[in-house]
Amino acid sequence: MRLRTAAAVAATTVIGAGVAAVAAGRYVSGLALKPHPNGPEAEPLHTVHATTTGRVTLTRSVASSRPGIYGLAGDDVHAVAGEVLSTTPDTVTRSLERVQRGALTPGTRVRITPQLYEGDPSSALGLGHAEVEIPGELGPLPAWFVPSARDTWVITVHGIGTTREHPLNVMPALCGQLFPVLDIAYRNDPGAPESPDGLAHLGDTEWRDLDAAMRYAASHGADRFILYGWSTGATMALRAAAHSPLSDRVSGLVLDSPVLDWQSTVRATAAARGVPGALLPLGVRAAEGRTGLHAARIADAAEPSRLRVPTLIFHGPDDTIAPWGPSRELAARRADRVVLHPVPGAPHAAMWNVDPHSYEETLRRFLTPLA
Repeated sequence: MRLRTAAAVAATTVIGAGVAAVAAGRYVSGLALKPHPNGPEAEPLHTVHATTTGRVTLTRSVASSRPGIYGLAGDDVHAVAGEVLSTTPDTVTRSLERVQRGALTPGTRVRITPQLYEGDPSSALGLGHAEVEIPGELGPLPAWFVPSARDTWVITVHGIGTTREHPLNVMPALCGQLFPVLDIAYRNDPGAPESPDGLAHLGDTEWRDLDAAMRYAASHGADRFILYGWSTGATMALRAAAHSPLSDRVSGLVLDSPVLDWQSTVRATAAARGVPGALLPLGVRAAEGRTGLHAARIADAAEPSRLRVPTLIFHGPDDTIAPWGPSRELAARRADRVVLHPVPGAPHAAMWNVDPHSYEETLRRFLTPLA
């Protein structure tokens, strides 16, 4: 009887531990795979200490001290902060480029974001655009279309935790080269259909919405496409270039902070949400089980032998969400196709923000022969 009791207690303990592990894995994977409005890195809120004409003083941190230009987003406020002007042990003063919405007053809490603009191409940039709907496999996908003279369209695809407002950063540069731009939303975005499980699949299924955008573009006058993606949007671009029935019309790829190792990204995103390191492997396994993600299938899209078109990669060593090692390897193995533009000091999907002029000049040189 004692042996039976001990065995029952042991079995109950094992079962309880197993249930707890499954629950923990689901919780961790949910943090990594459910789009978060504050982006994948969960940047902390910063306090505005003072504002004067053309200046804003913020709590000092790694994020608020980075070089470049960034959005300041908070409740009822969106502004743009430029170069660092001065620092103290506790604060950093940056140029204040503009306040787009609301007011920056002492005590206002804001997060640092790579997204400079709110609104649509017309309201934010003065670029005439049309609101269009793309027939997707889960339902209509909203998109902005900015027309221009060329018959090669740029299709922009934002990453997880952002929206189609993020590509507005580079839209003036693209339109300046006379490329029509189709800026798309995809499953689980505001206004777009939700995926059946409500989870992000890190491009593994979302690429089919980009494929739908390619079909839309082809039926509305596009002869060729340049696919331009950030983060998981870059993964979508690689998948579409490899597997879309219209892949022969893809003339080039622009990949910013591409997610080429989904397991590292799941771990990093969950860690950024405060998950202890011991639970991260459970989250990776749960993510694979819940979504059907497979490292080999996503890696297949970035297999060097599959890359058939000129590709420009913006990435850097300070990206804590998508490690840049795979980008370097891809560039090294396909030097005939890939140009890697390293951007030190840039967080995930913020390669443009560190030095917009250098970024846009590199982009211009890459795109010119693809027009």
